Amino acid sequence: MEIFNVITIIVVLTALFAYVNTRYIKLPNTIGLMLIAIVFSLLCGVANYIVPNTMSPIITSIKGLDFSAIVINVLLSFLLFAGALHTDFDQLKKQRASVILFAVSGVLLSTFFIGGILYFVLQLFSIQVPFLHCLLFGSFISPTDPIAVLGILTKANVPKKLEINIVGESLFNDGIGVVIFITILSIINNGADNFGTVEIVKLFAQEAIGGILFGLALGYIIYFLLKQIDDYETEVIITLAGVMGGSVLAYQLHVSAPLAMVVAGLMTGHKTKEVAMSDITALYVDKFWHLIDVLLNAVLFVLMGLKILAIQFELQHILIASILIPLFLLARYIALQLPFQFAKKYLTLQNKDIVLFTWGGLRGGLSIAMALSLTDKIPDKNMFVSFTFLIVIFSIFVQGLTVNKLVKKLYK
Repeated sequence: MEIFNVITIIVVLTALFAYVNTRYIKLPNTIGLMLIAIVFSLLCGVANYIVPNTMSPIITSIKGLDFSAIVINVLLSFLLFAGALHTDFDQLKKQRASVILFAVSGVLLSTFFIGGILYFVLQLFSIQVPFLHCLLFGSFISPTDPIAVLGILTKANVPKKLEINIVGESLFNDGIGVVIFITILSIINNGADNFGTVEIVKLFAQEAIGGILFGLALGYIIYFLLKQIDDYETEVIITLAGVMGGSVLAYQLHVSAPLAMVVAGLMTGHKTKEVAMSDITALYVDKFWHLIDVLLNAVLFVLMGLKILAIQFELQHILIASILIPLFLLARYIALQLPFQFAKKYLTLQNKDIVLFTWGGLRGGLSIAMALSLTDKIPDKNMFVSFTFLIVIFSIFVQGLTVNKLVKKLYK
């Protein structure tokens, strides 16, 4: 099927599902869209089973979608830039210590905790998986998804200070998680014996620090260009070109595009908006990127729901995932609590805030995309993909739908 036809089907389904959710179901948009997409996928499978080949064109198109490439190479940069653009920079600056602490040390600790838990649990089921592969799984489950977080927390009446902390952590740990994932995957592909500490540090620094520096440079270029003119149409196009061109160049330079987009988005939403944009330009830039955010966010959650058609869930995988989910939540809590206890005299947070950080740290499309991007060099890919989908489904539906109740209980 031609790419235009596939895009058309996805957009039409997204619009239809959004209408049904807004008109009848009335769940938070991201949750409602994913729920309807999952139900639609299941109905397609049932219909195709009852009357063979009835839904084959749709099922074939969905299974043929390269979800990983769509999310990591296309959607992620737009969504991270939009999320950072609309983040309150002044509030983020006040909370920078906790955001940086949790985004870096929290993800690193969580990667090792989750990897260790997975290795131990699989051993109990007599499933032999190399520890390094378990760490790889930990790297793409540990980061919370800013797309899911932004879509749900904004409607959960979370205290502003905590919302900034959770959203800020999600924006940055997203990029850190991708860097850790790339680093561990490179070690696996090149052989642990051929990949020493120096090479690991160099690769991590190139991706992470390189991404931040590239984001600063990109943000300054956008700022410089916008300051020279006063035409909102051209300026909106420049921001769009900055994200698209910057993402392509970041991948060519082998630096972290996600981190670059977060930094560039923060710069554009703060300094550039205040100094280089007129009021009318700032309004149009805000509205344009808000629309991009809403549209792509909706498409992403529909794609996640539809992609279930392509996953073969085994009963054993469902059983193991039901054991892993509470253990992984505990791992995230400990991974946040340890650095918090170490540095809490420098932070403006309380112990109960870590509980909200843990439960409000949702997994989403990025985790699925990284799992699906694994090659045949990882023989455990199908199992990892199943675990990831089940964890994401629990995160979105159970955690996402109960965050508001937790907030009321913790901060009443």
